[in-house]
Amino acid sequence: MHEIKRIKCGNGNCYIVTSGESAVLVDTCRKQFRERILRECGMLNIRLIVLTHGHLDHVQNAAWLSHRLNAPVAMSRADIALLSDNLAQMLHARTLPGKIVLAASVNALRYTKIQEFSPQVWLDEGDSLERYGIPAKVIGLPGHTDGSIALDVEQSDLIVGDALMNMFYPTVSMLYHDEAQMLRSAERISALGERTIFFGHGKPVANRKW
Repeated sequence: MHEIKRIKCGNGNCYIVTSGESAVLVDTCRKQFRERILRECGMLNIRLIVLTHGHLDHVQNAAWLSHRLNAPVAMSRADIALLSDNLAQMLHARTLPGKIVLAASVNALRYTKIQEFSPQVWLDEGDSLERYGIPAKVIGLPGHTDGSIALDVEQSDLIVGDALMNMFYPTVSMLYHDEAQMLRSAERISALGERTIFFGHGKPVANRKW
């Protein structure tokens, strides 16, 4: 059995997945929330920090938390360029809400620095987190970024990062590097069937046809 704890950080989320005596932190949000996240981790045995993708609002505290929790950082190799340049994969938006979010985000993505770090673990499609004590598998969901991934926890809960969003309403990602890939990833999530979807932005909802 596992438990997922949502840590709300402004308009973003990170999550602690626990199973038995082991725990994994998923995403790290922005700098101003790092003390809150550290408190929530408390005395848990955080064995890994998983980044769903390389954007600032998901990785800014990775180096700081990795040092304090003594936990390695894991992500997809396909997003490594984003750690030094968050606009290395240009983002696009089609809907009006998406264009508003993109306009509000672009300056932060361009000018806000991410403390340098080197991921110690590279995650690929099908990888298991059992070695870290967590009953979860990695699913590749490219589109929002090339290296966007999700964690499928015991085939009941899916932590999707920004492959889907719930900022204004539950939807496919409003911002994407590759729209066609993003839509294919959303279809793949729909095909997984019954799951609770945990977003990088917004409250969890039941899986549906996206």
